Amino acid sequence: MRWSVAVILWLTSLLAFAQEGKLQADFRRESERVAEACKGTGVKGIPGCSIELFTDHPLHIAAGSMSPQNGFALGAAFVAGQNTKNWRMTWDVDAVGSVNGSFRAGGYMKMIHTPPENIHVLTPVPSGTGTTGSASGTKPPSFIHPNTVLNLYAQAISLNKLYYFGLGNDSTLAGQSVFGMTQTIVGVNAIKPVYEWKAIRGLNLALLGELNGRFVSVRGNHGESQPSIGALYTEATAPGLSSQPSMAQFGEGVRINPKFGARFQLNYQGSFQQFAASSDSRHSFLRWTTDFNHTFYLYGYTKSGMVNTDVHGPDECAPLSEKCPPVSHSRNLNGSIGFRVLLSESSTSSINTVPFYFQPTLGGSDINGAMALPSYQDYRFRAPNVFLLRETFEHSIWGPFGFSFLADQGKVAVARSDIDFDNLRDSFAAGLTLRAGGFPMVSLMFAWGGSEGHHNIFNMNSSLLGGSARPSLF
Repeated sequence: MRWSVAVILWLTSLLAFAQEGKLQADFRRESERVAEACKGTGVKGIPGCSIELFTDHPLHIAAGSMSPQNGFALGAAFVAGQNTKNWRMTWDVDAVGSVNGSFRAGGYMKMIHTPPENIHVLTPVPSGTGTTGSASGTKPPSFIHPNTVLNLYAQAISLNKLYYFGLGNDSTLAGQSVFGMTQTIVGVNAIKPVYEWKAIRGLNLALLGELNGRFVSVRGNHGESQPSIGALYTEATAPGLSSQPSMAQFGEGVRINPKFGARFQLNYQGSFQQFAASSDSRHSFLRWTTDFNHTFYLYGYTKSGMVNTDVHGPDECAPLSEKCPPVSHSRNLNGSIGFRVLLSESSTSSINTVPFYFQPTLGGSDINGAMALPSYQDYRFRAPNVFLLRETFEHSIWGPFGFSFLADQGKVAVARSDIDFDNLRDSFAAGLTLRAGGFPMVSLMFAWGGSEGHHNIFNMNSSLLGGSARPSLF
């Protein structure tokens, strides 16, 4: 915790030093925008005023769902930036808390490489010379120089209510227990687009890298109707329960995001992570993940399609020099059909184990807030290895409101050899979504299927719409 506080204070001091000359002007302009948006009276003035209060910069209200079972959080976010000749830098500091005592506080610094572009002089080509180009001259190249992105961050999160049902796909509801966890993450990650080879530019290929220090503390929870984790489980049945060593976590990956015509898009990502615990611990392990997303746009690619969030911080919905996207009131139709394949596997030496708090889960939503097998309880199935298939359908209703349907099939496994297509659990969900300008996306879903009843899920993304995700908690 002391490490994270020190780094957050360092990032804040850098921000204050860099912004000393213009910060007061930024606050003045923000107050003018808020006053203009909130001067209306009655119900009609509420949406515009709320969007300014929740999305404007440098200071706005921060809101979003904490990890499942930990409630809805409110707080404040401060965002500022500075441009140099070759870099665009932004600083983002926020803190939120929920009614059950859970909280998250973090500082995030984003550096985007913006080298000067070479200026190309285009010579007009007179018509009638036999040139195959247009009469107006040679067209400029359509390729735009992508940006290398560097992120530095320090985040501390404390969650008071998390579930553990035991390991494996056959764990039972009778094994439900509850625990609390605090995790501090200090790290850096980078995204390097590979644009040098013209033949592969259409793939939108990028190399990914990360280095994180992870500091976890697990505690019992004796204030719930369910038993505390220590009453049902030991180190043998919940690896990492007796001690949580500090972790150095490294990661490398590759991502492609090609578009085919106006309707079809792929988003493929593969990663390899190494979790190195202290030398006297037996919790070091390796993990590799492949995540294949396929999207078909029913009416062609629109602003509702995949948005590149690499260049924005978690509390940004647009560059600081621009306003967040306005709330859409269009009746134009947009929609998509999607198919996803996710496979994540872990391996250890013969004497090591994967800590249970770093294992992925299926059921309800996971600790990052991502839904998977949503008809089951949150964190229902947990193991080092996970396999998930997902089919989705999304469609606009009117303006910012939309309809979403998904079908999941998946399983977890303690042993990698048990990952296959046998005995997949299934789940369905349908509901409403709200994408209002830069406001965090809100979803209200009813999930059914499987063998354990149904589940209602309300979620407000912890990042502004168009903002980057926060560091993963596992």
